[in-house]
Amino acid sequence: MRQYHSMPFGAELTGQGTVRFRLWAPGAQQVELCLESQPELTPLAMNPKKEGWFELETEQAGVGSLYYYRIDNEVQVPDPASRFQPQDIHGPSEVVDPTAFAWEDDQWGGRPWEETVIYEAHVGTFTPEGTFRGLETRLDHLVELGITALELMPVADFPGRWDWGYDGVSLFAPDSCYGRPQDLKSLVQAAHSRGLMVFLDVVYNHFGPEGNYLHRYAPDFFTERHQTPWGAAINFDGENAHWVRHFFIHNALFWLQEYRFDGLRLDAVHAIEDDSKRHILEELAETVHRHFGSGRQVHLVLENDNNRTHYLDRKANGKPRWYVAQWNDDIHHALHVLATQETTGYYLDYADQPITHLGRCLSEGFDYQGQRSPYRGGQPRGEPSKTLPPSAFVAFFQNHDQVGNRAFGDRITTLAEPEMVQALTGLLLLSPFPPLLFMGQEWGATQPFPFFCNFGEDLAPSVREGRRREFARFPEFSDPAARERIPDPTAQTTFESAVLDWTQAASATGRKWFDLHQQLLHLRNQFIVPRLAALTNIQGDYKHLSEWALQAHWQLGDGSLLTVLANLGDTPVSLSAPPLGRLLFITSPDLEQALVRGELFPRTVAWFLKGISTTQEDDIEF
Repeated sequence: MRQYHSMPFGAELTGQGTVRFRLWAPGAQQVELCLESQPELTPLAMNPKKEGWFELETEQAGVGSLYYYRIDNEVQVPDPASRFQPQDIHGPSEVVDPTAFAWEDDQWGGRPWEETVIYEAHVGTFTPEGTFRGLETRLDHLVELGITALELMPVADFPGRWDWGYDGVSLFAPDSCYGRPQDLKSLVQAAHSRGLMVFLDVVYNHFGPEGNYLHRYAPDFFTERHQTPWGAAINFDGENAHWVRHFFIHNALFWLQEYRFDGLRLDAVHAIEDDSKRHILEELAETVHRHFGSGRQVHLVLENDNNRTHYLDRKANGKPRWYVAQWNDDIHHALHVLATQETTGYYLDYADQPITHLGRCLSEGFDYQGQRSPYRGGQPRGEPSKTLPPSAFVAFFQNHDQVGNRAFGDRITTLAEPEMVQALTGLLLLSPFPPLLFMGQEWGATQPFPFFCNFGEDLAPSVREGRRREFARFPEFSDPAARERIPDPTAQTTFESAVLDWTQAASATGRKWFDLHQQLLHLRNQFIVPRLAALTNIQGDYKHLSEWALQAHWQLGDGSLLTVLANLGDTPVSLSAPPLGRLLFITSPDLEQALVRGELFPRTVAWFLKGISTTQEDDIEF
């Protein structure tokens, strides 16, 4: 099976021994094609077409040809739709034959969303090799753990040798630091052969600050009408926005078709400004669903700080109209405050009665559904969410942002006691929400995941100082000497500190953590997942047991009742009566008898399922 996505731009093999090159350059008067493999040739003039397009079909290029575009006889630029940049973002683009890779997973149709257990990984730090091939050798580890979906942080070509990936500028080219296109395809195929879905994180709210040449020849890609944290916004609603919208929609289709990804996670869509009658997020999702139809299960996920639930609307048949789920920062923030008592920054919004904020997340999805946010200066945030199913809210207590946004990249394992982390793990993995684990979490990794990038020397100093200035408003970094201790994001040592230490995974402590995660995911697959598909809304509720403890329950799709008791405080809590049903899981062996006595120990979690038959001798009926 061969996979190829035809696009109106970039270098396309015609099948007639020629290559067709197309560039949208409405800000250029003249565009020429420069072939690096034939430097003796005069640059080939590209033919101007309507609406700012330039086109050339030539037999002088073929698979493997390296090329630039020369703009107005002044500057050479790579192809913004390049499929590969072998010499990084400033180098020449390479003509790639997408059909050269022979896919052998034609029977793969994806997996239902309710089965999703996400494992987020950064390719460059997940293994010592830091490559697609290196990651492929670890897939069996994920399968053994009970993961069903591998999510890659962005791989679109970024500047330098190390980066989180959110500074990409060649959005169709997997970064050469990680391998060639066929290496990424091999990774996806190997994952599918093991029953793993693979999702890709994509960035459609800005281009990185280095290597973005679009301003020179296609300024209509940007608009001053809207501003973002990165400056002028992507132009999705102004003059010539039609072709800008097509560029990003084709990018989504490209990754899903040529690389057979099972879904995309769209980064920080709250920074996408679009006043069009039909928002780009809606058009993109509709196009994707129409393109793939019922032939494959393709899942689109959002990160949206605004908690706009209408993007998660369901059709009459229960299928998502646009996006299947959103990362739920609210549940992370509430859990983090309960576990660490930190209340600075965005944790301010959860400082008052954090157990109430957690209970609202568990029973209604989002915590902030329109109420005013103290951290945001009293601005309302969010939309009502209780009518959505639990599958619409991805739950986590670690991810790349929430670890890496800290000055030192601290993981929760260095901020909270092991018993607390164990309780959070038990709470997360058996809830009806699709859970997400951040790489290394399954063995209790303690090493940091700090922010890192490898910009050129003209940008590196400002990034370095900007990172330290960002934390100046926090009391612990008010002293300049304290800020000097913050790792330099541009230093190679900062990047290297994030590379996972797999010897920790093999240690006795690592195996203990792994066994806990594996046990919980086995229980989830056996008892929770089969009861999720029929859910059309959350069907949840909660009550306080104390300032640090709660009881929450959900009616699942088959009518059974799932209940959790969680005490995240330091003192025991008395229970009037334990829940009815089968005891699925407890975080401490001693907790079983305590529950019989009506006592819930500190930093413990207990799960119950009522309405199922039981034959095992060790099942507990209360």
